[in-house]
Amino acid sequence: MEHTEAIVQRLRDGRMVSQEEIETLLSVRDPRSLDMLFSAARDVKERNFGNKVFFYGFVYFSTHCRNNCSFCFYRRSNTESLRYRKTDEEILSLSTSLADSGVHLIDLTMGEDPIIHKDDHYRRLLDIVSMVDDAVDTPLMLSPGALPHDVFAPLRDAGADWFACYQETHNRDLFQRLRPEQDYEFRLSQKRWARESGLLAEEGIMVGVGETMADRARSIMVMRDLGVDQIRAMTFVPQPNTPMADRGPSPYLDELITIAVMRLVHPTKLIPASLDVEGIAGLAPRLDAGANVITSIIPPLKGLAGVAQHELDIDDGGRSMENVECVLDELGVQKASRSDYAALLTQWKDRGISEA
Repeated sequence: MEHTEAIVQRLRDGRMVSQEEIETLLSVRDPRSLDMLFSAARDVKERNFGNKVFFYGFVYFSTHCRNNCSFCFYRRSNTESLRYRKTDEEILSLSTSLADSGVHLIDLTMGEDPIIHKDDHYRRLLDIVSMVDDAVDTPLMLSPGALPHDVFAPLRDAGADWFACYQETHNRDLFQRLRPEQDYEFRLSQKRWARESGLLAEEGIMVGVGETMADRARSIMVMRDLGVDQIRAMTFVPQPNTPMADRGPSPYLDELITIAVMRLVHPTKLIPASLDVEGIAGLAPRLDAGANVITSIIPPLKGLAGVAQHELDIDDGGRSMENVECVLDELGVQKASRSDYAALLTQWKDRGISEA
């Protein structure tokens, strides 16, 4: 307990810790140390962001994918997966609905759709970003899989503000098992290329896919070295008709501890509480662990699939802005203003330009 408290205090004081010390925090399981860890993470979050959270809307516009990731419901060989490509009208309808509801950001997400990715110039992808940017006055995140280096600047010019591309693990051997036929360095470079192009970048890991505590600790350190502005940890949820369908899910506590340690090591970064894992029921513990972004806000009855739990709390309106805001009232948490989020993005973009 004393050793754990000493590590936490050094982080609260803004000092560096080693990968081994991060691993120590990730391994905490006794109730007293857990209470101390989560309390410290909340204090650090409130010191940097106050009692406010941001909302991210979710537009999954294509579930076609050329990859065959072992964990993913939308892997190309999964014949049970629902496949669709949203039309321009559907994409605009979803995006404007989310913007009108008051989200701070719209996340335009797709699998590595072979039709879009076979075009060397990515004209369809650029057109979608430009179309949505013209229609809404809301920042845009793009989550399109791995792209060539020369596409990032055009994406920025088309109106993208963020680029997300999750590594899921920074253990190279495990990466190859999770993402067969994919290049580790090429995917890792996505975050660097995004930042070099003036985009904000997000990195993420999955919890419970066969990684060790040392792997999780290393990922937290790699995220620091990448200089990304948003970091994510999300529990692996087994998907039907995939190689990992029979793998038991990791305890949700592991994700909560990872979020708390991320908050202590990365005090000023945005950390999502995803509704894709437990739905609205899992929101409170993730916010209590140090998260300050609520992701995967989805309008009801719009025919959208989610990432991990593609039916969870969607069509009954459980993941709508209105319902989530009611939960925030019960938790005593405030929704940040759009001007709060805009100011944060401006500050970070100016810093990125200065660093470049």
